[in-house]
Order: sequence, then C-alpha cells, then structure tokens
Amino acid sequence: MSKTIFLAGATGAIGQVLTPLLIENGWKVYGTTRSKDKITLLQELGAEPVVIDVYEAGRLKDILIEIKPDVVINQLTDLPYALNADEMPVALVRNARLRTDGTKNLVEAALSAGSKRIIAQSISFVYDEGPIPHLEEDPLLPLSHPVYGETAEGVRNLERQVLESGMEGIVLRYGLLYGPKTGFDAPIAPASVHVEAAAKAAEIAVIKGKTGIYNVAEADESLSCEKSIKAFDWNANWRVTQ
Repeated sequence: MSKTIFLAGATGAIGQVLTPLLIENGWKVYGTTRSKDKITLLQELGAEPVVIDVYEAGRLKDILIEIKPDVVINQLTDLPYALNADEMPVALVRNARLRTDGTKNLVEAALSAGSKRIIAQSISFVYDEGPIPHLEEDPLLPLSHPVYGETAEGVRNLERQVLESGMEGIVLRYGLLYGPKTGFDAPIAPASVHVEAAAKAAEIAVIKGKTGIYNVAEADESLSCEKSIKAFDWNANWRVTQ
C-alpha cells in the first residue's frame, strides 16, 4: 500500500519538525519550498524536494497528479519571523490571500490526484467575543474587525474549502507558536502552543483524525482543546526529546 504525503510548507517551523516524524512512521514525504536554496534542507530532513509556488496552479496540479499522494498537508504561512510588528500589516494581507487562493489551488490539485485526506493549518486566536473557553463551533471575528477582520475571513475561506473538499478534511486551529525557529522561546499570549506539539498533532491527524475542526493549544481559560485531546490522544506537553 502506498504511503505518500505531499507537505506544503515543509521548510517552515512546523514542517521541519513534522517531516522527520512522518518519515519515521514509514511515509514518503514530498516537501515543498519556493526557493532552490532550501533543497538541501529538505533532503537533510529526509523529504523529496519539490520547488513550487502554490500560486502556480497548473504546475501544482501536474506535480500532484504525478506523485498521487494519499494525504496532502497544508502548513503554508507567509508571516515575518517573530511576527515583526513593522512587517505584520502587509503580511496579514499576504497571509489571508495565501489561505484563500493558495488553499484553493492545493485542494483542486489534491482532488485531481485522487488524494483521500487533506490536513490544513489554521489558527485559534481569531474567535469573536463571547463566552469562554472557546469551542470549535464558536464564531470567528467579523470581516469588519479593524485589525484581524481580513485574517479571520482568510481562515473561514481556508476551513470551508478543506471541509467541503469531498476529501477527509481536517483543520487544526493552532495557538500562537513558540519554540525553535518561531522567534519565541516561551508562550507569548493565551492559547499558545509549542511548535513540536503542533507538529505532533498533524502527525497524528494523518491517520487518526476525523473530518472536522480542532483547537490545538495549551490549556487555559480562553480555549478548549478537549476535542483534539479526545480525538488524537494529543498532549500539549509533547516534545521531540521525549
């Protein structure tokens, strides 16, 4: 039986942890990068490098049809290192487009390739005001929100496309990332998650998750992660060194 994964965003903070985890479990991982300079990094991680921009829809579709991955994982983001405040306003717009248009291209390519499951990175810190801890069915911020409205709309677009794709669609709403290669050594806000625990949730979702949305963050009063804990037997304290 084929065990092939197409991992978009394999050179990101989560992707660099997730790739070896998947390979250790017997998966062949095709990892993407937009830069030829990162081919060596992907090879060191054990992945088959794929140099592609997710906006190259036709070429992306051709690549996935050739690979025929069982599972497609979307870990793409386009944000500055350590969420640099000076760069964030422009980056939020760019990232919202990636979630909307990039996801569309990835979903269409996965469907053309006959993939059975798609897992996508989302975020758990754009819930609208309301009773806490927030559950997955709670509403997100409106588009009219002055700072994060476009971000929330991008999240809604991504999640809708994944859940309505016709594949087994799994959305992981990560907390704010901290840990290696994120620019943050410790939690920076409520609903944070260590990058290694975030990667572990994606690894488990590859074989164990059911279609739906899951909060993936450390326990606090703002957010409930009981759904992911029960479904994945996921532990926010998991680290690679365990």
